[in-house]
Amino acid sequence: MNRRGFLKLGLGGTLVLGAAGLGVHLGGYNNAPAGKPEGQAARVPDHDFQFLSRQDIVLFQALLPALLAGALPASPEPYQRSMDNTLIRIDQGISAFSPANRQQLRKLFDLLNLAPGRIALAGIWRDWSTVSQEQAHAFLQRWRDSRFGLLNSGYIALSKLTNVAFYGAREHWPASGYPGPPAWAVSALPQFHNRRNRHD
Repeated sequence: MNRRGFLKLGLGGTLVLGAAGLGVHLGGYNNAPAGKPEGQAARVPDHDFQFLSRQDIVLFQALLPALLAGALPASPEPYQRSMDNTLIRIDQGISAFSPANRQQLRKLFDLLNLAPGRIALAGIWRDWSTVSQEQAHAFLQRWRDSRFGLLNSGYIALSKLTNVAFYGAREHWPASGYPGPPAWAVSALPQFHNRRNRHD
């Protein structure tokens, strides 16, 4: 997703966000970073979120199983750990983006979190916390296959963020068919040792 794509997304979503503006101020919508979230709406421990809001976390908790269908572990504990770690890496990745790209992603997430945008552009009438994997998958397919570039750009952004965060993790390399870096690189390059020390 390049900057032009994000800008198209931002411009295309302006009307919906403008119509929803009153709801932002009167409806208690808060897109501030979640920090260390608590409660059922954001079950991600030990991470101080710098970009994702509580609503963003709920959004991705609904979309990740559809975006990563077949790749997430089947057992409950590894499944939840993979979900949590992917959310953390999404937040860390976006936090390293340029201010312009962070702003465009904020527009995309607000568009999907606010009811007018969620209903008008995503076709999702229920809150993300109650959306099934099948409903999330159908929404993503509509955006992927849409003849409107705005929706295609939104799908690409969500998909790329998720795939980089998930498959970029060492424990998920086998799921992508990547065998890992060659042994000589692991031995020679300091970043691999630094990463290993952080995990130990």
